[in-house]
Amino acid sequence: MRVERMSNEKFKIFLTFDDLTDRGLTRDELWEDLPRVHRVFSDMMYDAGIELGVELNGVLLVQVYLLQAQGMLVVVTKSDSDYMEEDEDYIEMKVTLDESNEMMFCFDEFEDIIQAGLQLYQLGVYGGDVYSYHNHYYMMLDDEAIVHLDTEQVIALLSEFASASAVTSHRLLEYGKIIMKNDAMQNIYTYFSN
Repeated sequence: MRVERMSNEKFKIFLTFDDLTDRGLTRDELWEDLPRVHRVFSDMMYDAGIELGVELNGVLLVQVYLLQAQGMLVVVTKSDSDYMEEDEDYIEMKVTLDESNEMMFCFDEFEDIIQAGLQLYQLGVYGGDVYSYHNHYYMMLDDEAIVHLDTEQVIALLSEFASASAVTSHRLLEYGKIIMKNDAMQNIYTYFSN
């Protein structure tokens, strides 16, 4: 579990699917309203609060994003509430759950993007985007680009060259540099195949 403060009232938690499994949850159980899911979320908030030195009370707005290959990104915002003055131990979590249709991988070397892109092209993947951000390269594939393949197969292939990333396309669009847009695998094949 990685925790990062975004502001005094906001922080994010990133969990891999292995972290979720270690906590006794499966990806499918997150969509169910189980007491165990609530308990795991409460424990995560408590652990994150301790790590960041944030006192959690009142209303917490919790946005959960399931990322295809990466795991889960949880954004927690402390909301100003009248409850905080009445009862300092009161905590209410308002949770929204959303599933991303993007698969994001981080590469150390551009050559690795070329090799992965050529293999994806051979599997019939022509779309995708490639970005540069903070001395790394990022490949983003959406569901549409890989609809004809098994997601686990794509994750396994990309894991040979890269690691799953919690960086979102929104962050890359705002702060990164676009290298190839929309037809990245087609462009990689066109310019880098023998």
